Amino acid sequence: MLVFSRAVVFFLLAFPAVAQAQSLTAITIKPAVPADPRNSRVQVLPNGDLIARAVSVATLLSEAYDVPLNNSPRLTPALPDWTLVEKYDIDAKVGANAIPPSSLQDSEVRSAIRQIIRGLLVDRFGLVMRIENKTMSVYALTVASGGPKLQKLAITEKECAFNSDGCHSFVGGFGHPLNAKAIDMADLVHYIGNWTDSPVMDRTELNGLFTVNTEGWVPMRLPPPPPGVAPARNPFAGLPTLFTILGKLGLELKRTEAILPVYTVERIERPSVN
Repeated sequence: MLVFSRAVVFFLLAFPAVAQAQSLTAITIKPAVPADPRNSRVQVLPNGDLIARAVSVATLLSEAYDVPLNNSPRLTPALPDWTLVEKYDIDAKVGANAIPPSSLQDSEVRSAIRQIIRGLLVDRFGLVMRIENKTMSVYALTVASGGPKLQKLAITEKECAFNSDGCHSFVGGFGHPLNAKAIDMADLVHYIGNWTDSPVMDRTELNGLFTVNTEGWVPMRLPPPPPGVAPARNPFAGLPTLFTILGKLGLELKRTEAILPVYTVERIERPSVN
């Protein structure tokens, strides 16, 4: 199981334009040395340029297609080991006029960022992805009957964008506590989805940025032991469930069904470094 010592990715989310499906130019890719996970980050700058440090291909896929970094029924087949362990430093520039002036919602900005990263994966990692919609069991994150109990921040998305040390990221720990200075509900569902037994969707209708600080919780799924090895005792036994943790925040998970895109990686290759 992948355990985050801190959030591996953050974005400069608030820029005043949307990046269309533009090709990336002047792409530089080098092995990250040393590949310290604490230095991992992905930034998309206001002009659309992409800067990544000490990131794996699995991380790029996770952010480009909004799927958990851990195994997910929405991403198949199991990724090659090198996509998880090999880390890269990447600099890429977008083509001219890739970002026309516009006033955006956060969801549009996130979509623009994903398109930029998808372009990088196609151009330099040879990604061939097949996409089909499937009906599946999911969790809907909703507001509990007593209302939310979240500490909302007064700062705006634009103000948070340049606080790269704390915006849209979680500080990890034992049991994946929900510790973050400034996250929104999209960040929350993406993070907890790494350890739930079904995909998570945001149905809270809560906008803005929040500070959260909880104890750890028992993941809903653990990786299987190696062949021939007896299952070890669950190291998280004794921690509360995610349902309990979210309940203290005035949130809850409800089982439902939804039609979601499922991504099949038909080809992915190591890049030629330069």
